[in-house]
Amino acid sequence: MSIQVTNLTKIYGTQKAVNNISFSVKKGEIVGFLGPNGAGKSTTMKMLTGYLQPDNGSLQVCGLDVPSNPIAVKKKIGYLPEANPLYFDMYVKEYLAFIGGVHQVSNLAFEVNRAIELTGLTLESKKKISQLSKGYKQRVGLAAALIHSPEVLILDEPTSGLDPNQIIEIRNVIKAQGVDKTVLFSSHILQEVEAICDRIIIINKGEIVADDVLTNLTANRKASNNITVELQETVDASIFAALQPKQVSTTKWLFTTTNAGATRKQLMEIVLNNHLNIVSLSNESNTNLEDVFRDLTAKK
Repeated sequence: MSIQVTNLTKIYGTQKAVNNISFSVKKGEIVGFLGPNGAGKSTTMKMLTGYLQPDNGSLQVCGLDVPSNPIAVKKKIGYLPEANPLYFDMYVKEYLAFIGGVHQVSNLAFEVNRAIELTGLTLESKKKISQLSKGYKQRVGLAAALIHSPEVLILDEPTSGLDPNQIIEIRNVIKAQGVDKTVLFSSHILQEVEAICDRIIIINKGEIVADDVLTNLTANRKASNNITVELQETVDASIFAALQPKQVSTTKWLFTTTNAGATRKQLMEIVLNNHLNIVSLSNESNTNLEDVFRDLTAKK
């Protein structure tokens, strides 16, 4: 395994920020690491990258014990922390060359240009970092994480501050990197996690509450459904009162339910009893990662 976490614990005073968690990530896998604010995500990532020492448990990256081999582990990891640390007085190319020098990258000029192209920084590469927008500063941080071609990428909110077009570009970069690297990816933008990740780990109050592929997570949840009916007639909302509908237009109504069969049956009874005519009837499941996330993180 590229990442192996076993019984990991971190305590701040009386609070267990990370409470005896275990998980692994293999090469070529992109894993979403999710949780509400204060759940322990960033703390776990900082321990994996050697910036925090665990109070208990073990961490291995590419077979190396993290606390015992911090320098060797950092050579294997490309890390973009949530608070992206940059030297604002340096130019983009200058900064990336500096980071590449720290990693003792060979063919440095080539690797700097490669990282710039990968992250879409070409037009901004001659500017000082202080002159960049937040989104482009985030790209510089991602380029710095990629400069030494690491085996493992640990990305904490990599799309923070990006506009929708930039998010798609960075999403494609991350997916391309995930072909031959291990990627642990944290984000509060759940649509991005759905689009990028092979597997999802959800942590809440320091404990892992889910670890599975998205299809299994949604299948194990009681699905909600949107039932939409269009009538020939215009009717008063009161006839559907028991089903708590939302009026879409003068003749179209939307019903949200977790028991689609019972709702459709009740709806048909109302239609027949009131001698109404149905133009169209559709049923769509709306279970998604956001629903799963809310369910799992609201339980405690």
